[in-house]
Amino acid sequence: MHIAKPNTVEGWLAYIEALHPKSIAMGLERVATVAKRLKLKVDCPIVTIAGTNGKGSSCAMLSQVYIDAGYRVGCYTSPHLLRYHERVRINNQQISDQALCAAFLAVETARQEVELTYFEMGTLAAMWYFIESELDVVILEVGLGGRLDAVNIFDADCAIVTNVDLDHTDYLGDTREKIGFEKAGVYRSNQIAICGDPSPPQSLLDYAQTIGAEVKIAQRDYVVKQAANGWCYQDQFGTLLLPALALVGDFQINNAASVVYAARSLRTRLPVADEVIVDALPKVELLGRFQYLHHHPDVIVDVAHNAHAVQSLVENLAKLNIKGRLITVFSMLADKDIASVVSLLSPQIDEWHIAEIEHPRAATLHELKNTLITHGVSVPIHAALKVEDAFVAACNNMTKNDKIVIFGSFFTVAAILSNWQQLEVMLNGTQDKA
Repeated sequence: MHIAKPNTVEGWLAYIEALHPKSIAMGLERVATVAKRLKLKVDCPIVTIAGTNGKGSSCAMLSQVYIDAGYRVGCYTSPHLLRYHERVRINNQQISDQALCAAFLAVETARQEVELTYFEMGTLAAMWYFIESELDVVILEVGLGGRLDAVNIFDADCAIVTNVDLDHTDYLGDTREKIGFEKAGVYRSNQIAICGDPSPPQSLLDYAQTIGAEVKIAQRDYVVKQAANGWCYQDQFGTLLLPALALVGDFQINNAASVVYAARSLRTRLPVADEVIVDALPKVELLGRFQYLHHHPDVIVDVAHNAHAVQSLVENLAKLNIKGRLITVFSMLADKDIASVVSLLSPQIDEWHIAEIEHPRAATLHELKNTLITHGVSVPIHAALKVEDAFVAACNNMTKNDKIVIFGSFFTVAAILSNWQQLEVMLNGTQDKA
């Protein structure tokens, strides 16, 4: 029986969500089969970016460098915050509804009997669109791990692993060594291989050596340090003095350093002047990365969703001059290490507002509250059904000297950003409080 294909983005997204019984299914055989049917051949350099954290920031920075150098740049990232189109961009312009529907239809036509996950369909659609658009460079963010991620069916001319820490342990393993091996899978023989982690797992180095990839490691092959009014970068190509980044956090300098090394290493194929790199990096801003939505009272959102990222959030918060209380709006997915996240941040928090994310993998209110109590949280804990309701409750009991930090997941932050216009109106009513 012929089933009519969707003709809207919303219809396509609902359709591809239902295609595969699992939201995550590791392995490359299915997606490689469909890619072959689509005859996907990329004629420009590909940069693949893997790592526990910092992938999205690194993609944004490298994309900006190449845009400013005059190239046509395709960038594929995930997840999105407000709309799916954020995942597929050319020169920072999101894909149109028409182009996205055409890309999904092309993949669906080639797919036939093969069951693809949501991410696999999206990856193939993005690459089909990029190839049709005749680009100069394509930048791909790994969704999960590296070795068995759908992105990895495309051979990278340059691959970056930003860092290696514990996350997605059900799929990637429960040690840095196991996870490092999975992430190293994006490296290719005799191609540029970069690791932004100054202390990479031995498994990553061993894998690279086995396939004949010479890994360049942060703080060994390229060095970065803070400097007056910015930071200093040095590698075999020379020294650069760069202004402060708009992206907040010391770890962002590490991400930027790997991007600089990648851009300089690819110069034989994609010439870029050092001056362009220096000017491009400070321009980059990214939704949900220690982002201020409001001042006095201060509202900060951060997509930190694992212990490694939350440690950076802790460091960023510690640098603030907090005269009042620090209040959090918090929710996570159940398959994340909620206990470690709570343990890291709880010493700084004066009041918790928890809620359930609208997602099949969301942690329940009971799970969230139980974890907080089990790990010694003795300050007030308030529960709400929705993240937006938790934020409203937090605002009802705050003063202009307090700060609210919203974190725990992309979905937690997305709930606030997508309703921010109404929430800000409500928040402004608290400014006249003492």
